[in-house]
Amino acid sequence: MRSKKGMDRIGSTFHRLRESRSRAFIAYIMAGDPDLDASRELLRKLPSAGVDIIELGIPFTDPMADGPTIQLAGQRALAAGQTVARTLAMVSDFRKSDQETPIILMGYYNPIYRYGVDKFLEDGKAAGIDGLIVVDLPPEEDSELCIPTNRAGISFIRLATPTTDERRLPKVLENTSGFVYFVSITGITGAATPDGSAIAPDISRIKAATDLPVCVGFGIKTPEHARALGAIADGVVVGSSIVSRIERGEPLSDILEFVETLAEGAHSHQSPI
Repeated sequence: MRSKKGMDRIGSTFHRLRESRSRAFIAYIMAGDPDLDASRELLRKLPSAGVDIIELGIPFTDPMADGPTIQLAGQRALAAGQTVARTLAMVSDFRKSDQETPIILMGYYNPIYRYGVDKFLEDGKAAGIDGLIVVDLPPEEDSELCIPTNRAGISFIRLATPTTDERRLPKVLENTSGFVYFVSITGITGAATPDGSAIAPDISRIKAATDLPVCVGFGIKTPEHARALGAIADGVVVGSSIVSRIERGEPLSDILEFVETLAEGAHSHQSPI
């Protein structure tokens, strides 16, 4: 979907936030966790809790970049019968009531490959997905999925890390679209807390090399973390701390209340970067 300005949903969202001198709050949940109905209901209500962009995880049996919290979420989802097709159906159902909030699918290449790349992109576009983050496909494999994704009108969002040096960065950015996802720590999701002062030079270095927004994820657990990282990036991504509340079986209202506090933290900066 494109706005009147000719931008897709991701571009329109960052344009709106830039106009208000705010930051993007991006929330991650695992599709089908703890079950399809509960996950679908949470997905539907995230925008009203202040979420600007949604990352929806595709469960996979061998999630190498994920910490225990996300791994267990994937296991719960798979045990409840979640599939790629059901994940796309969740997005399609979401689009019946929300045509504005971008949805990015995040996961690994194997489930997409098994589904069929062409069919996945066709069905994903029809369902209303806006972007893909596939953590185990390096730029050298862009012809496998990245380039076909961009051609299909879906953003392919690449990860950059503290170890992405000046020689590697141009290759990482070459076919990236939507925004750049900066992994603020070395390691798995939810493993540590990022240090804003330590990663600020990395954010500045990436922003000097691209016009794309740069968003920070991994290790952001509190509204204070979101506020601090919002000072140096175009957006912040929170996943494990939300998923852990799902794991504990907290009521939906409590989870959404927590998400609201995170969104308020991310949105609290009212100055240009």
